[in-house]
Amino acid sequence: MSTPDPVIDPLLGLRAPQDPACDVFLTGTVFLDIIFTGLDSAPVRGTESWARGMGSSPGGVANMATALARLGLRTSLAATFGDDHYGEYCWDALEQGEGIDLSMSRTVPGWHSPVTVSMAYEGERTMVSHGHEAPAPTASAPPGCRTLPSCPPRARAAVASLTPGRREPWVAGAARDGAMVFADVGWDDTGRWDLDALPDLGHCLAFLPNAEEAMRYTRTDCPRAAAHALTERVPLAVVTLGAEGAYAVDRETGTAAEVPAIGVEALDPTGAGDVFVAGFVTGTLAGWPLADRLAFAGLTAALSVQEFGGSLSAPGWAEIAGWWQQVRSCADQDPAALDRYAFLEKLLPATSRGWPLRRAVPTIGFRQ
Repeated sequence: MSTPDPVIDPLLGLRAPQDPACDVFLTGTVFLDIIFTGLDSAPVRGTESWARGMGSSPGGVANMATALARLGLRTSLAATFGDDHYGEYCWDALEQGEGIDLSMSRTVPGWHSPVTVSMAYEGERTMVSHGHEAPAPTASAPPGCRTLPSCPPRARAAVASLTPGRREPWVAGAARDGAMVFADVGWDDTGRWDLDALPDLGHCLAFLPNAEEAMRYTRTDCPRAAAHALTERVPLAVVTLGAEGAYAVDRETGTAAEVPAIGVEALDPTGAGDVFVAGFVTGTLAGWPLADRLAFAGLTAALSVQEFGGSLSAPGWAEIAGWWQQVRSCADQDPAALDRYAFLEKLLPATSRGWPLRRAVPTIGFRQ
């Protein structure tokens, strides 16, 4: 029997007895993701399309939680799960398969799990989702669930998804308790693109929009200019540039960094943004220089889009080690490009074999 790969703790040399037990806290909706792969084109109305492959895994906020956990961070997730087989599967995959702390989560009898069906083709995806808002916690819910809106667990960091016009009390609570709050944002359906409509942004250490979102919020026509403008609101602005990479500005140190994207064959972009944030959070908590954080985040995102699914494709240290071994063996690699990732050398396991944790399996499960 082969020896399992070691679990890499990126914060090993930084931990102290008085530190929080939790590295990263996040909350949101967990979906059951069903991903159809191997489609030659988009489905056509009135016809039946057959996919050559299919996978299933926890999705939604589970993409981010899984990405964080696979990078070795002690991750706590507060979410609502249905008591159907989908909910049981997602809970087991996250808690038993990924080692994510679900003590702040709850199961609601009679509430069915939200579901997303994703169809991946030509490097893009089309999704159809269904679900109902989870019922509010009752007096009989576990104490942690009743106090969740304002009392998250003490953590080194928290990840928040901002919604225009909506305030989440737990974000301010996490910041008061000393957590570094990292925020992303979705498309503003109101069309106003008003930073004042993101009230929790003032509690955040970092804001990580994509280029289009950043330019719309700052009324600029250049994503790099948008990043500088965003530092008037947050200490650290990170703007993802798609195929061009990412650009970041740190107001506190006055530094800026830009790292190009890694060229890969993208099969499915599901969850790539979540993986990027997870990589950046990991590097920030580990105290890496800004450019290294950007490079690592971009690398993890690039590795994820080469596989299908959201949480299924989130890389761990074994996959990162495998990539590093492969690129160094290519004779035509640009030495300067390799130097950009040389900081990984002291972090990676000696082998690129499978991650020791049981991954979320690509099906609902088999009877024993």
